[in-house]
Amino acid sequence: MSKKAIVVGAGIAGLASAIRLANKGYEVAVFEANNYPGGKLTNVQLGNYRFDAGPSLFTMPHFVDELFQLSKKNPSDYFTYSKCEITCNYFYEDGTNLSLYADRTKLLNEVKSKLNIDTKPLEKHLKRSHFIYNATHQAFLEQSLHIPKNYFSKAIAKCIAAIPWLHLFTTMHKANEKGLNHPKLVQLFDRYATYNGSDPYQAPGILNIIPHLEFEIGSFFPTKGMHSITLSLVELAKELGVTFHLNQKVEEIIVENKVVKGIRIGNDNHFADVVVCNSDIKPAYQFLLKNEPKPLKTLQQEPSSSALIFYWGIKQSFTQLDLHNIFFSENYKEEFDTLFQKKNVSNDPTVYINITSKKLSSDAPENCENWFVMINVPSNSGQNWDEIRTTARQNILSKLSRILKTDIESLIEEEEYLDPIRIEAKTSSHAGALYGASSNDRMAAFFRHPNFSKVKGLYFAGGSVHPGGGIPLCLLSAKIVGELVE
Repeated sequence: MSKKAIVVGAGIAGLASAIRLANKGYEVAVFEANNYPGGKLTNVQLGNYRFDAGPSLFTMPHFVDELFQLSKKNPSDYFTYSKCEITCNYFYEDGTNLSLYADRTKLLNEVKSKLNIDTKPLEKHLKRSHFIYNATHQAFLEQSLHIPKNYFSKAIAKCIAAIPWLHLFTTMHKANEKGLNHPKLVQLFDRYATYNGSDPYQAPGILNIIPHLEFEIGSFFPTKGMHSITLSLVELAKELGVTFHLNQKVEEIIVENKVVKGIRIGNDNHFADVVVCNSDIKPAYQFLLKNEPKPLKTLQQEPSSSALIFYWGIKQSFTQLDLHNIFFSENYKEEFDTLFQKKNVSNDPTVYINITSKKLSSDAPENCENWFVMINVPSNSGQNWDEIRTTARQNILSKLSRILKTDIESLIEEEEYLDPIRIEAKTSSHAGALYGASSNDRMAAFFRHPNFSKVKGLYFAGGSVHPGGGIPLCLLSAKIVGELVE
């Protein structure tokens, strides 16, 4: 008789965990509180407009492919994607526009012509990002940091040898300021701290590993949109025999004598040999494991940033806004002070705006666009989000209309929004924090909850545990879980 495994939550790490356990011969059941799988990686339909609701950036697609290959399937039969020629378009208030090309020669020519600077410092900075990734990814991203024997591996030795060059003892901002020769490039590279909800003025310089994912490996776009990642993994999981139970909110993870026994939903118990918790770690201990000792260092970590997102159906086509676009604020330092000192963000007159517009024929009517418009905001700590949303919307529209020289508000024919309160309600992310804890401390990586627990048979996967948030790291957390189980 095969062993049974239960996955609590159908976020991308939960789906990946289910697939990996099914390949190990487990009979796997996934229980999800929502009526849809995917967690943050879902979609929104407003009239004739479809929007990818969550992550707007796709890097390291080989981690998705790996799940199909592990299952002896051809990934392209389920899921296809293409590399973006331009990773991102940047718009500055003074009229400067930068298109960051995937091709290195085009990238350097663009920066040289638009900023009129020597590009050798940029080349050196990108090589440093590559070096940091090469020195650390096996040690810090692809294995547990919480198993003593892993510290005697070649990967750790390689990392230790590289410490003087990893910028551990300076901040991202200071490393960028020292290594780059134009304030616009410093601002651009500081932005990568937001990829895990952190502050470049506090986060350690080792987080300059993040640009490598975009500049060296590349950014990609799924042929059928970001939501197709979820749909393809669900299809694969079902083919492997995984069963899905939607609209089933788990109320307790059952533990007896430090051994996991299963889960409880209402008066019904579901038993299993292994339970993988894909819930955010703070509500997991608050509600699902309330009788278990709390990992205080983990639970007391500073929350990551959240987001205020508007989904706008725009009845006009802006060819320059294809795919990923950033509109920078001029007071960037103040914006991060706002984020991580929990001030009222409505007082910030200009904001860093992230617009993603997908050019899929099924996503918008002809000559129209679907805009995913996001600004970073603090996690919820009791702010007046109705007031913040109203003011932020006004500021965003003013800034976009000014830069694009078009009355944007008059073009909106469909609209919806997400704020930290709604994000928490939909995804159980504590206070709406998108990435669990921030990385505003050089030791933050070590304080993230491990992928295992002191309870035998209980494991954790997702953005709030090791190695962190975002699609690639969530998939790696599931991979670590798969390796830890038996």
